[in-house]
Amino acid sequence: MERTEDRAWMEEALAEARAAAAIGEVPIGAVVVQGGEVIGRGHNRREVDGDPLAHAEILAIRQATARIPGWRLNGCTLYVTLEPCPMCAGALVASRVDRLVFGAADPKAGYCGTLGNLAQDPRLNHRLEVTGGVLEGECADLLRGFFAGLRQGVPSP
Repeated sequence: MERTEDRAWMEEALAEARAAAAIGEVPIGAVVVQGGEVIGRGHNRREVDGDPLAHAEILAIRQATARIPGWRLNGCTLYVTLEPCPMCAGALVASRVDRLVFGAADPKAGYCGTLGNLAQDPRLNHRLEVTGGVLEGECADLLRGFFAGLRQGVPSP
């Protein structure tokens, strides 16, 4: 269920997504919020870093865990512009994030409700609350515009 603050934090994730687009990456951004403060930020860097694990969510989780004692992100919400893939959904479970808020659903790789739901699988030792569709139009438009540019041969920055 969408909360009052969700749109403001999703704007922060959208800013990260725009930073990804500015370096030629698929425009996906994420922020980890705890106690009303961003403690982790990330945007896709797979091409720039040559790292298949450099998804926005993974980078935001890594930054967040570096700022707190221990590795558990209890009391945290991760905001991301696109529904997490299976790898990122697993990272959310493993890091004990309490809540996930995403913008656009991902019909090709989304694993927090679309193709499956790793984040709420009752067989796992941790489940998180999931809210989708926050600023969905803005998140989807950013992705559509990026891929339209690629199809038209528009060079990346």
